[in-house]
Amino acid sequence: MNHLHIDPIILYVATSCFVLAVVHTFLTGRFTHMAHTFPDGSIKENLFHLLGEIEVVFGLWAGVFFLFFAVFEGIDPAIEAIEEVNFTEPMFVFAIMTVASTKPVVEWTENVIIRFGRFFSKQHQNMSIYFLDITLGPLLGSFITEPAAMTVTALILRDQFYKRNVSTFFKYATLAVLFVNVSIGGVLTPYAAPPVLMVAGQWGWDIDFMLSHFGWKAAIAVLINASIVLVLLAKEIKSFEREDVPLLKKSTPTWLVIIHFGFLAAIVVTSHHASVFMGLFMFFIGVTTITREYQDHLKIKESLLVAYFLAGLVVLGEFQGWWLSPLLTQLDALPLFLGTTSLTAITDNAALTYLGSQVEGISDAFKYALVAGAVSGGGLTVIANAPNPAGYSILQKDFGEDGIDPLKLILFALVPTIIAMTCFWLF
Repeated sequence: MNHLHIDPIILYVATSCFVLAVVHTFLTGRFTHMAHTFPDGSIKENLFHLLGEIEVVFGLWAGVFFLFFAVFEGIDPAIEAIEEVNFTEPMFVFAIMTVASTKPVVEWTENVIIRFGRFFSKQHQNMSIYFLDITLGPLLGSFITEPAAMTVTALILRDQFYKRNVSTFFKYATLAVLFVNVSIGGVLTPYAAPPVLMVAGQWGWDIDFMLSHFGWKAAIAVLINASIVLVLLAKEIKSFEREDVPLLKKSTPTWLVIIHFGFLAAIVVTSHHASVFMGLFMFFIGVTTITREYQDHLKIKESLLVAYFLAGLVVLGEFQGWWLSPLLTQLDALPLFLGTTSLTAITDNAALTYLGSQVEGISDAFKYALVAGAVSGGGLTVIANAPNPAGYSILQKDFGEDGIDPLKLILFALVPTIIAMTCFWLF
């Protein structure tokens, strides 16, 4: 979007709404707590429940911005500005999250991880399953896309561990490593991680480049993060061994699993073409309807909420180039790397790399620092990386009535983030 033809007041309001949305994400737990102080069904109780839903935050403030735009400039210019926004990523996340969270896909993936867990350790199966889930799952994101990897991995963590009476430390430590590992685990290929996807074509980054410059470093960081959290939580995970041992599930026929993964692959391949992958998605819904005896309810609501969150983020993020782009271009490689990692906590990392890709004549060191910083900081907050809202949506109910505390998430994510930064910068 060309910001030169937009009134500066519009840009200032867009940035103000963006800042308010970021602040709002840190207050959702307080709003949810306030909702419980009012009578059930009352207007105030419903209002504060709405304000406490993190998935609606950016969509809500994007709506406020659109209303101001329409009043200040007129409805037609406001609509034209929104029509220039690319909503392909939110639509893709909606489709891929719905398909990846279906019973055949999750059941098959769980069975693979359980089999590997039994193979590596018959005495400590839960330890093996936990480790494989937060390493293999995120790294698979390089092939099935990060949103799909986040969805499947979070569902397995929820079913195998979060449903037990686990400690608060367990919940936040695991969530932090999950977010960081998924953010860096998608850089083995040029099409799976949103911040890489935004620049790979323009900069000519193919799979060989990604593996040699990013992939092996990301794999090391994923393994280190998973190993550290496994050691910290070993005592608690071992206590699960006295409970029921994870069992293989065999309720889905093989032919249906193949069909589901076929749709998953087709949506991934056509991820740049919304009309195509949404058409495939509609066809997929038809398939699940005629095979309902092998299906759970589709996670349409959950996926739509995540897509709504991302759509609001995309709308507001589209108008931040006026201050982000000059800031990025004034930094040298190391300050850029550190600055991008920090900025990722308050804005989507794909937006940062996209803005950087619009700058002409930048060096290879600038490109590397920009992307490495963006993926390193992708686990700090729920808005830092596009797949994070999917994991948040799946796991938040297991964190109690107030949900996930954004400040605690940042604190727990600092160590795995620093490890990722170290691997990308020093290796």
